[in-house]
Amino acid sequence: MKKLVLDFLSQLAENNNRDWFQKNKKQYEEAKAEVELFVNAIIHGLMKFDDSLKHVEAKDCMFRIFRDVRFGKDKSPYKINMGAWITRSGRKSSGPGYYIHLQPGGSFLAAGIYMPAPDQLKKIRKEIYYNIVEFKSILSEKRLEKYGAGLSDQDKGKMAPRDFPKDFPEIELLKYKHYTLSFPLSDEMISDDRFQEVVLMAFKTMYPFNNFLSRAIEE
Repeated sequence: MKKLVLDFLSQLAENNNRDWFQKNKKQYEEAKAEVELFVNAIIHGLMKFDDSLKHVEAKDCMFRIFRDVRFGKDKSPYKINMGAWITRSGRKSSGPGYYIHLQPGGSFLAAGIYMPAPDQLKKIRKEIYYNIVEFKSILSEKRLEKYGAGLSDQDKGKMAPRDFPKDFPEIELLKYKHYTLSFPLSDEMISDDRFQEVVLMAFKTMYPFNNFLSRAIEE
């Protein structure tokens, strides 16, 4: 990943207005093209162990840099990050996938499912409940520790979910509203020549987690 991507995003964060963006549109196009090239390379690597992605392209997965400012207080017209949500049907998919988030000082990788529909969440919890040994084995994989990829506690519920026994020994694993793993990235890692290798190894380590979630939803 070339340094120009983070450099552009750093400048955009300081000049988040249409005049500056239009004057520097060529720099944006170069950064976007670099990210698209990188995401396509990652997809090609992912296909070697996740064949559900064999018909996906970067353009289907990358998010637009333009913000929807209609309803929020923040009227900044542009996102100060670039990202891609890699799934079998691209960025609009509600199923499990792989996420790349590039932002100076705040980059990360993630896998899993964020904001699942109520029926999806119930299916995932049921799959965990009936296959708790398998799920815990996936989460305890030592390679996950290398990438700091523990379950995110974001929006974790305080009460046991309905339709599940409160005395279930692993009830805490059923309280999550999102089932995601994440791995923080430093700016130095992104600029390193081995960045693509690091991303693919991290996602390969997270693949059994995604596979478990996919099985839950499809069943």
